[in-house]
Amino acid sequence: MSKTTRATQMLTKAGVAFTTVSYEYDPNAERIGLQAAESIGEPPHLVLKTLMADVDGRAVCVAVPSDREVSMKKLAAAFGGKSAHMMKPADAERATGYHVGGISPFGQKKMVPTAIEVQSMEHAYVYMNGGQRGLQVRLSPKDALAALKAKAASLVAD
Repeated sequence: MSKTTRATQMLTKAGVAFTTVSYEYDPNAERIGLQAAESIGEPPHLVLKTLMADVDGRAVCVAVPSDREVSMKKLAAAFGGKSAHMMKPADAERATGYHVGGISPFGQKKMVPTAIEVQSMEHAYVYMNGGQRGLQVRLSPKDALAALKAKAASLVAD
């Protein structure tokens, strides 16, 4: 498996310190983020899943802990919208240029507004998808926020 992807190239170009972690991707896993966390031996709250959504007709990207669910109401509010829904997998792949299970917030075909769960900012590091199935990048959540020009927001359901 190559550890050079559009995501890692973007992080390198941005001067962000990160390490890569490979793991055995299970295409049949019920919850990909939880499977990634278990495979790399990290708690699920440190492994953020990348989700693509639509807020009032605009594509957005969100990263939340793999053991939590996104609140559509909070998601819409974070982007100043009225309603939100998750993108269909094929639409997410088309928008990002990545395959489901390997969608990274970094190095997408077109930069879209991005938000990271605010609780994740409390950790020294988090893992985010590295741009292909079976690859995570370990980095500071604050560095991820800066590299993505993202916002930290409350996104998860209570």
